[in-house]
Amino acid sequence: MGGARANVAAVQPRAAGSAMGGATSADKKGELASQAEPVKVPTIAEIRGAIPKECFQHSVPYSLLLVVRDGMVMASIFLLATRILRTPGLSPEPLAAWEWLGWAIYAFAQGTAAVGWWVLAHECGHGGFSQYKTLNDAVGWVLHSALLVPYFSWQYSHGKHHSKTNHLIDGETHVPETREGLKTIGFDVMHRWFGDDCFAIWELFSHLVVGWPVYLICNVTGGRRLKGQVLEKPVPYKLGIVDHFRPGSPLFPETWQIRIALSTLGCFITLAALGVAAKKFGGLAVLVHYGMPYLWANFWLVLYTWLQHTDPEVPHYGDEDWTWVKGALCTIDRPYGIFDWMHHHIGSTHVCHHLFSTLPCYHAVEATKHLKAFLEPRGLYNYDGTPWPVAAWKVAKTCHFVEDIHGTQYYKSFGSKPKKQ
Repeated sequence: MGGARANVAAVQPRAAGSAMGGATSADKKGELASQAEPVKVPTIAEIRGAIPKECFQHSVPYSLLLVVRDGMVMASIFLLATRILRTPGLSPEPLAAWEWLGWAIYAFAQGTAAVGWWVLAHECGHGGFSQYKTLNDAVGWVLHSALLVPYFSWQYSHGKHHSKTNHLIDGETHVPETREGLKTIGFDVMHRWFGDDCFAIWELFSHLVVGWPVYLICNVTGGRRLKGQVLEKPVPYKLGIVDHFRPGSPLFPETWQIRIALSTLGCFITLAALGVAAKKFGGLAVLVHYGMPYLWANFWLVLYTWLQHTDPEVPHYGDEDWTWVKGALCTIDRPYGIFDWMHHHIGSTHVCHHLFSTLPCYHAVEATKHLKAFLEPRGLYNYDGTPWPVAAWKVAKTCHFVEDIHGTQYYKSFGSKPKKQ
């Protein structure tokens, strides 16, 4: 993408071979020239035809092996930590500073490893884990419940995210706010007081630390239409709180009430188990073994979703311009190093995942090679090789809002000038 936008809305491609944030001057000239040559966005059938059929085939033994693999990684981290470190609350003597540092490292390592199970449960919700719905739901419910995720509830809302990707009205999760919307709650004033860098730190904290539980509880960054924000006079939460736990939540159809109840039951079972553990071993022990790793797992899942769909050069669409294929193509693949292996390449093969969500994650790397070969010459493949911490900082500083919910919109920051009326 380089210096020119990937204007999928106008069906104008980037120069072949260009990538976000890394185009040369020649690339930029090619991009600008290519904007005068609109091309047809391929159909999903045409895109699928570029991927070998074997990439869509499931393997139940291999999927279950991945569950065991991730469990063994987490068990190894647990055993290593408990052999080296004394557990707070269980030791009669205060812990040394190096032991507290050790538990901080453990929290990051264990929470990061737990995302492997998170991704596999996510695969279950999509039907990518196996060709058997009952097996998918059984495995997904257990894994997600263990991570305090309401499995069926999130399956439904995440399905909306996939069906309306980068839709400014009906999208789900990380739907951009408008400049005026953020001004009504004082974010422009906060930005003036804090400055760019401190405001970016606030953005990182609000997304990566509290963003996930707030989304589950009241659907923050969810679709506008459901929350009454596309009326002539917006009425926020006109249907009440839109949460992921009540069977009667406006987020779900009545036919899903039993599944939503089962989702909430799974979370309650995990909370009950944590309560029993706290009573037996102490709250501090549960905090270091589960609570802090849980926060790191949340960090990763929000980071992935945020960076996969957010960049100043990636468009978001109103009703007038959105189509399913255009929305799905507004997804960004990024490299995550060792975490790609730990997290089943969910971040580096996400374009493929949005186009073909039932394709097994263990075939996604191979499928992405063919997908890239098909899409990149058309200027329709988004890839950003920026290291993820740098990319997160860039997004936090430059992607605060869009000007409107109509047409084709791009993220702007509070440092940008308002749109002329």
